[in-house]
Amino acid sequence: MQVLALEQVKAKSATKLAQLLPVVRAAAEKLIERCYQRGVQILITHGFRSYSEQNELYDQGRSKPGQIVTNAQGGYSFHNFGVAIDFALLLADGRQVSWNTLRDDDKDSLPDWSEVVEEAKLIGFEWGGDWRSFQDLPHFQFTFGITIQQYRLGRRPTVAQMNALFIKLAIIGGEEEMEDAIAIVNGKRVATGALYDPKKGITYLPVRAVTTALGGQVDGWDPKTKTVNVTVPVK
Repeated sequence: MQVLALEQVKAKSATKLAQLLPVVRAAAEKLIERCYQRGVQILITHGFRSYSEQNELYDQGRSKPGQIVTNAQGGYSFHNFGVAIDFALLLADGRQVSWNTLRDDDKDSLPDWSEVVEEAKLIGFEWGGDWRSFQDLPHFQFTFGITIQQYRLGRRPTVAQMNALFIKLAIIGGEEEMEDAIAIVNGKRVATGALYDPKKGITYLPVRAVTTALGGQVDGWDPKTKTVNVTVPVK
């Protein structure tokens, strides 16, 4: 039973999403929306964490009271780089949360937690519950193929990787119909991230990769106006 409007549910997670990588924040917001549509309310309990905040959490159950909830010290969690989130089930009253993985408040004979995991994986999140050691059931992350050590050394997702995820988020909902596609420009294959919608007959391409292949430039994405500026030389 839902008593909160979607925007109220999203507002409760806003502060935890604020410092995430923008595309990961968008993915988390999409997760909240899709879960809500299935009758499940969730709260993002953790997003970005500083190294010091991570160390405090690491000390829990060790040098401080409480249960051990992480094996990662500061600088060794994907939370420290704004690409991971933790969640809890938000109860109907909008004030209490639950980590009960068997709870079924929407009475559809499927645990609410399992519905959240299903939607998260559909979006592309990696789930901590799939890890062989130290399963982290409330945890989702996007690594973009980058290791913790590489993040520590300054490596970050490429624009093409982030744009590919933005595209997926923009069209998700008809994702069952989407197929991976290959983009070839002037005889050369460009970066992955292209998707084809056979129902609409539309192919979605990674803008920067295609523009670069054409010898052009992308001035960037403006999330406020939802505008991307592309300049391609005229021959």
